[in-house]
Amino acid sequence: MGRKVLILNQDFTAFSICSVPKAFLLVYMNKAEMVSHDNKTRLRSVTTSFPLPTIIRLNRYVSRPFRNTGVILNRHNVFRRDNHRCQYCSSSRDLTLDHVRPKSRGGNTSWDNLITACKKCNSKKGDFTPEEAGMILLQQPFKPSFVMFLRDFTERVSEDWLNYLGKKQA
Repeated sequence: MGRKVLILNQDFTAFSICSVPKAFLLVYMNKAEMVSHDNKTRLRSVTTSFPLPTIIRLNRYVSRPFRNTGVILNRHNVFRRDNHRCQYCSSSRDLTLDHVRPKSRGGNTSWDNLITACKKCNSKKGDFTPEEAGMILLQQPFKPSFVMFLRDFTERVSEDWLNYLGKKQA
């Protein structure tokens, strides 16, 4: 079962996403309440059926330190942010990470300096900045917020999630 469930904090702010079994367990153990469920699908045991949760809300407020509210910087998340496309030529083949400002020239490994690039463009750029190599970025790298990442970069976002994640920008 590959479906995901949106977890809201007690104040109805987006907190995380989890699998259906984990969400069901949180509701069953009274650690969360079901806010929304799928009307077409049910979870079944031998003797009983239960609604399939799509959104749950934690019964207790869980404090998140400011530094932990962002999206984890890793290869997979950079690729998702960049829509699995090279930020120079828009190719979706042989993808790798590229430091916009090379590490050898003081560039750091951060959301604002990493982009998705195909091996051909990464090799062409080499140890130069895009400007020095005569290459243009399709979009400037940025650090997505947690809510933005859930809303815009998660593969399957349920319609009922949008009320808690804000409207998706066109």
